[in-house]
Amino acid sequence: MTDLWQYPTRSAGTARPGPSRPTASVLTRDLVRRYGSTVALAGIDLEVRRGEIYGFLGPNGAGKSTLIRVLCTLLQPSSGRAEVAGYDVAQHPKEVRVRIGVALQEAALDQRQTGRELLALQGRLYGLRPAEIRRRLDAVLDLVDVGHAIDRRIGTYSGGMKRRLDLAAALVHNPEVLFLDEPTTGLDPDSRARVWAEVRRLNAELGITIFLTTQYLEEADALADRVGIIAGGRLVAEDTPAALKRSVGADLIVAEVAGSDPGALDRLQRLGVVDGVTMEHGRVVVSTGDGSAALAPVATELQRTRLEVRSLTVRTPTLDDVFRELTGSHLEASAAGR
Repeated sequence: MTDLWQYPTRSAGTARPGPSRPTASVLTRDLVRRYGSTVALAGIDLEVRRGEIYGFLGPNGAGKSTLIRVLCTLLQPSSGRAEVAGYDVAQHPKEVRVRIGVALQEAALDQRQTGRELLALQGRLYGLRPAEIRRRLDAVLDLVDVGHAIDRRIGTYSGGMKRRLDLAAALVHNPEVLFLDEPTTGLDPDSRARVWAEVRRLNAELGITIFLTTQYLEEADALADRVGIIAGGRLVAEDTPAALKRSVGADLIVAEVAGSDPGALDRLQRLGVVDGVTMEHGRVVVSTGDGSAALAPVATELQRTRLEVRSLTVRTPTLDDVFRELTGSHLEASAAGR
């Protein structure tokens, strides 16, 4: 968070020069980023509306972190266009930097500083005057719960405390857009829940646009107004979490099975109450508009196959089901394996 960028000096709360505030806080068109012969971003088109929480979902290696680094001016696009807060990231990087807050996966925190010293340094780097820094620290510490630890050395902080301090540092200069790159990776459930609550509060109370990359399905489902799913450097789907899940089907019937019967899926597919059938890793997944109505005929048909049915459950779709439908693999399994 304390990279020594050269920020345009301004006073907190004063009008920001530049174009009128755009409808989109983040805009990309045919955005490409290559590393030699490797294509990390293969023509990304997205538009994040001002004031929304946008979840960017995908396993490690899919291009999430590359995109966020391009949008934060840490990487140059290979081709295409990207704008943040109305400014082109390649042509006007300084104007972008003064308008964004960034909390990356690895918090760059000086273990010897106290939390208060780090936040004050961040304010000075953004050109804020001492009185403005004091006011901003009071406001930020009211929003992000660091508690009495603010005057302790950062080396004594837990992982959750460091993550919250990094979030506070990203807010000192009152940014328009906040980029959070997998902000809860490695945190325990209680710390993760506290970060979620603070993200919701920042968005609801301050209207900050939040661009959130994550590989946790429940995080995107709980926080995001809309979700974009990236796989292989391409945006393969984008909508609200509810709409994405509805695209898979109203209900799923999941059968844990053993054995083999090549014709079983075709016979299940021909049932009038079934929309689609897949099988992988000993699991048959049937999508249907009405799980209650389809359960009995699906169970009866499975009994006629050569498969051994070990369990049969009905549930609603998850974002992992969406990812599997689009890519043929489970997102959480893909993320864990990288």
